[in-house]
Amino acid sequence: MNIFKERQQKLQTELIARGWDGYLVAYHVDIFYYCGSMQTGYLFIPAEGEAVYLVRRSLVRAEEEAAADVEVLGSLKTLGERLRARCAGARASAAGDAPPLRIATELDVVPVQLFTKLQTALPGAVWEDGSQLVREQRMLKSPDEAAAIRKAARVVDAALETVIPHIREGMTELELMAMLEHQLRLQGHQGIMRMRAFNSELITGMVAAGASAAVPTYFDGPAGGTGLHPSSPQSSGRAPIRRGDPILVDLGCMIDGYLIDQTRTLVIGDLDPELQRAYDVAEQVLRATEARLQPGAIAEHLYLLALDHVQEAGLSAHFMGYGADQVKFLGHGIGLEIDELPVLAKGFKTPLAPGMVIAIEPKFTFPGRGVVGVEDTYLITEDGFEKLSVSREGLRRL
Repeated sequence: MNIFKERQQKLQTELIARGWDGYLVAYHVDIFYYCGSMQTGYLFIPAEGEAVYLVRRSLVRAEEEAAADVEVLGSLKTLGERLRARCAGARASAAGDAPPLRIATELDVVPVQLFTKLQTALPGAVWEDGSQLVREQRMLKSPDEAAAIRKAARVVDAALETVIPHIREGMTELELMAMLEHQLRLQGHQGIMRMRAFNSELITGMVAAGASAAVPTYFDGPAGGTGLHPSSPQSSGRAPIRRGDPILVDLGCMIDGYLIDQTRTLVIGDLDPELQRAYDVAEQVLRATEARLQPGAIAEHLYLLALDHVQEAGLSAHFMGYGADQVKFLGHGIGLEIDELPVLAKGFKTPLAPGMVIAIEPKFTFPGRGVVGVEDTYLITEDGFEKLSVSREGLRRL
């Protein structure tokens, strides 16, 4: 069976279990996940029956790509009638002879203005927040999804190995980032890194050296970077790379819609002994986490174990940021977006399961000095894990 049809049927099983009549998929990444196309419109998946992709633009492209019936979206005034017709039993809540339609959508990302229009188009309908349902379904990757992430990992590795011999003292962070992006794009990186979080954007990665890498910013991560302007206050700036600076190369790459996330620490010469020790602890945390990375392990427990390890090393103040800007996680799910489930953080009781893909990133931030650490991406398997990242391990001395 077509993978997209399988996903639709899995969602329908959950809709029936919840007593929901259908799911109006409005978020473009979720639309792609369920039908293989990403044109402007809505994908409606009824609890029973065939999905329909209501497209504003481009209808021709959607007809070529989508694993669903494709129709012109038309006016929102007719949307309610069309959705009711797709629902089993042809509900007629306005007449009072049937309960109101219960329709789910992604309330975590759908804009209020759009949601208001949808409410107007379906008067009397009860809207359910289906965002968690979809995010949990997307946690488990198919073999094809894992294969795309493996390919992205190989591309990142090739780009890194091509660029490392050209890193020199005095070149700017921006020059290094541009060289890496150039190689990634030549090898098929789609050029974007999607995130689901509101007001969060991410370019190809966080590449910065020395003090500028430790400059905090709005982005929910342990390293900020100055960026080129306050309008984009993250990642590479124009600071020159100096001998002894820890060079944090936190790279992503999107291949066929799927992402890899990987970090390596480089240095021209040698690191300061305190930074070297922190880097060593980061690798120890990663190895200790790997030892417990298997089906059934609880996401929160892995994070708490990392906190214990860091505390024993006396580095808690620098773990995953510094001061008020510390972030409270060790790793995160990854796939079509960077910030997928599960999250290795306090409060996440999710047991790991085969098919989950997780980026684990122990890092240490030292204001005025830099950020050191490592990050690899893993696929949870039936008996443990497969490390999808393929780049050479260890601190790279140039």
